[in-house]
Amino acid sequence: MRCRIVGAPVQDGAGRMGCEMGPSALRTAGLVSVLAELGHEVEDWGAVEKAVARPVAHGNLALKALPEISAWTAVIAETAYAASRDAMPIFLGGDHSISAGTVSGVARRAAERGRPLFVLWLDAHPDFHTLDTTTSGNLHGVPLAYASGQAGFKGYFPDLPEAVDPARICAIGLRSVDPAERRAITEADVTVHDMRAIDEHGIAPLLRAFLARVEKENGLLHVSLDVDFLDPSIAPAVGTTVPGGATFREAHLVMEMLSDSGLVSSLDLVELNPFLDERGRTATLMVDLTASLMGRRIMDRPTRSHSGSL
Repeated sequence: MRCRIVGAPVQDGAGRMGCEMGPSALRTAGLVSVLAELGHEVEDWGAVEKAVARPVAHGNLALKALPEISAWTAVIAETAYAASRDAMPIFLGGDHSISAGTVSGVARRAAERGRPLFVLWLDAHPDFHTLDTTTSGNLHGVPLAYASGQAGFKGYFPDLPEAVDPARICAIGLRSVDPAERRAITEADVTVHDMRAIDEHGIAPLLRAFLARVEKENGLLHVSLDVDFLDPSIAPAVGTTVPGGATFREAHLVMEMLSDSGLVSSLDLVELNPFLDERGRTATLMVDLTASLMGRRIMDRPTRSHSGSL
């Protein structure tokens, strides 16, 4: 498979500095060489360059860096659209605000192909705030609401060529959800499996049911992996640590099941803050998880071919 690596060194959407170093840390941890060793053709497109931010004012005075995130979203969306033409793009964040651009860009590509886009959101948070409901003002908390066409973004963020159907979104690993987000994701019909559901049922049957839907509809699948999906005991390099996250084996199982499915067409790796890491252990884990998704395995098992992006 041809993979395109796209760095998105954005930290304006987070509450603390450091995420802009994420793409470099993932490259240093060996992402490109690991993908090549697995037999993939790798093109490294370097880093997206932010466009000039235009003045944007909003009634919610808590919002931080709205002009900057709007500008980032526009350029990342165009890059995601281009990178997904004949390859699987892997986007290196950067905070989770980059997904406003990555998801909207690949959604546009999926629509052109006449195939529905599904989104698997692996995160402690749903990131389903709108510009009106966020109280922190940190815009890494809004990308999924924006990309799924929720109200309140018009005139502030770039117009959406194609919104993702919220019913085709599955969020797994949630354990920190604000009341406004809880109401919004329920009303939007997003599939949610919080950590209690994982504790009760195990992660495999929950993911298996979602993948069956993607396959049934001949969909493309965008996976967005936030470091805080993982328990902070194994992945400390994130500014939004929430105890009780996915274990090492749960995370690898998710990636192995995604690999077996052959459905993944694009990937985000976000919220890695190397300043908070311990000798690169989180960056190394994120690279290892990507390797599991891209075909590294202990024993050979029958899989579908990795054809989701083509």
